Amino acid sequence: MELILRNARAVGAEHELTDIGITSGRIAAIAPGLDSDGEAIDLGGRLVSSGFVETHIHLDKSCILDRVKSDKGDVEEAIAETARAKASFTAADVHARAARTLEKSILQGTTHMRTHLEVDPGIGLRGLEGVLPLIQQYAWAIDLQICVFPQEGLLNNLGTEELMVEALKRGCRAVGGVPYVDVDPRGQIDRVFELARDYDVDIDFHLDLGPTTEGMQIDYVCRRTEEFQYGGRVTVGHVTRATSLSPSACDAMAKRMADAGVALTVLPATDLFLMGREHKHDHNITRGVVPAHKLLHHGVNCSLSTNNILNPFTPYGDCSQMRMANLYANVCQVAKPAEMRECFNMVTRRPAEMMRLADYGLAVGKSADLVVLDSASPEMAVAELTPVLYAFKRGRKTVSRQPAMLHHPR
Repeated sequence: MELILRNARAVGAEHELTDIGITSGRIAAIAPGLDSDGEAIDLGGRLVSSGFVETHIHLDKSCILDRVKSDKGDVEEAIAETARAKASFTAADVHARAARTLEKSILQGTTHMRTHLEVDPGIGLRGLEGVLPLIQQYAWAIDLQICVFPQEGLLNNLGTEELMVEALKRGCRAVGGVPYVDVDPRGQIDRVFELARDYDVDIDFHLDLGPTTEGMQIDYVCRRTEEFQYGGRVTVGHVTRATSLSPSACDAMAKRMADAGVALTVLPATDLFLMGREHKHDHNITRGVVPAHKLLHHGVNCSLSTNNILNPFTPYGDCSQMRMANLYANVCQVAKPAEMRECFNMVTRRPAEMMRLADYGLAVGKSADLVVLDSASPEMAVAELTPVLYAFKRGRKTVSRQPAMLHHPR
């Protein structure tokens, strides 16, 4: 074997120490006391997991705080300010900022990513031209997939559909939508499903972002998922309107989503920042973070993701999936060990299932896309916001950092 990770606590069997052997970029063996003439790294009982999976991030419009304002902090301002900034984007500019954000994600242990990328007549395909080369340039560290979508509307923004089609022809592997910014939300949903069918790609909607239950489209998305026989290939992000549903109505929504095969991505940082501004309340502010761990009980697959980094939608972020899991746990008052473990699952195996990553997992024969965390269990990794010490992509070390040390006085 070319590499052995010794004295590891493998997620799912972390109660005992084991070795993980890697050959030709794949996990060759998981057992104690493996023999090898290759490199060995003694992990000293630290946790090993499959790499983090980011299902919803916007590389193309990250790191633009120096070009925009965020006075109101609401969705309308964020869209308008980003649209204004996009007018001056170049492919080279997008490439540089996206690469910066992508490298932050790699340093935080992310090995798979779906980035959402917007096209419209204002920016054309400059965003795509900036991000597309990153797929090959960073293949040594991360698998990057692009989901093309119309941030400023589809049916009400002539010329956008043609750009989306061109992006799909150039290799985007998912198509998305933002029905709540269109003059005909259901018409946009219909067209996105048609594009997905025509190009055989998955669907990932920005959906039902708002403070009340008014105008929710989740049931319609579930209906179209069934009609297009697309169960297991549709994800919806945000759905903050669901936080205003009664418990029984929320349970009914979860059952509907599970039956249709529609997954949910919760975006804690963005939803916390954007929600609760519309009524000018100075107390008892709406938080708008869907309790995904409760939807899991109904069979809905869920992930936690970063969404925006340093822009008007979210003016902060370090691309840490562990931070998203920890933030979510705090906001949704997660304390039970099983639910804390699900917070970890929602940044690892659950988003991998959402993206249909067949070669993902901590098992013999799978690609050695791994992270080492300075912790002994997934629950404590979330609770303590544990740092990533190593990351590996197809068995090659891509990230390393030393644990912090105290220097006691003599």
